[in-house]
Amino acid sequence: MKLGIFTVLFSKMKFEEMLDYVKAAGLDAVEIGTGCYPGNAHCNPDELLEDDAKLKAFKKAVTNRGLIISALSCHGNPLTPDKKFAEESHRTFLKTVELAEKLEVPVVNTFSGTPGAYEGAKAPSWPVAPWPNEYREILKWQWEEKIIPYWKEAGKFAQERGVKIGLELHGGFSVHTPYTLLRLREAVGEVIGANLDPSHLWWQGIDPVAAIKILGKQGAIHHFHAKDTAIDQDNVNMYGLTDMQSYENMQTRAWQFRTVGFGHGLKEWADILSALRLVGYDYVVSIEHEDALLSIEEGFTKAVQNLKQVLPYEELSEMWWV
Repeated sequence: MKLGIFTVLFSKMKFEEMLDYVKAAGLDAVEIGTGCYPGNAHCNPDELLEDDAKLKAFKKAVTNRGLIISALSCHGNPLTPDKKFAEESHRTFLKTVELAEKLEVPVVNTFSGTPGAYEGAKAPSWPVAPWPNEYREILKWQWEEKIIPYWKEAGKFAQERGVKIGLELHGGFSVHTPYTLLRLREAVGEVIGANLDPSHLWWQGIDPVAAIKILGKQGAIHHFHAKDTAIDQDNVNMYGLTDMQSYENMQTRAWQFRTVGFGHGLKEWADILSALRLVGYDYVVSIEHEDALLSIEEGFTKAVQNLKQVLPYEELSEMWWV
């Protein structure tokens, strides 16, 4: 496996400065944002698609440092009733796929999106209960009329260009569990897979190791994010796991994101990485740091230190003891 970083963390750095910093930290890969929620501080698809010289220079800056680009990421919501943002998300996705093809990057990461509750709605709707029955009817309409039709077209576009789609299983979006990922994959094809992030599984009550085994058996893990979550049971008792408080309310939130090793111990992270290897995932573990209790540099550094203790780097050898 290789260790990487989702570089939106270093958006204030210049592109090559960021690459030097990542290389000096001993990492192997970068995951780069191309727009929408991650922004495009280090990678503007319009510029690179229109100028071959800039495209070659961009790629050379990465490869000359012995790094690879694990994925391009354009997390947005192409299904939202907000037409302006839906169009931006869709357009950014298409350009990101085209750029990934030219850069020979195998994966584009994004969100599935969330439609409204009905045609003409003004905001996304995320049904999470089967009763009253109208919630179930909303969900059925969303999948049949919006989610599957959109991703069939988007999936075809990516597949024709040799690019896989890594959907992050994130609460608030239609694809947020192993089941919803596999449901969409069954309808669209193997171009759809997970950008699996344990932090979003833990707060939903899903065991990441079990999720890896479920998805790994289907070859449905295209990319992996390394981020942790700490759950405060006292606050869960008050607010529940679907806590809607701002992330800034750190003392009262039911859960909050932590850097690797600060929500769950290294044994649990070793189990996660072992499960990835067990199901045949031998690609990049990309650090995502959104820990409000640690600075950018400290959160990043501690995540690197912790993962390096448990990440398997070397190729598997024969079972010499058998």
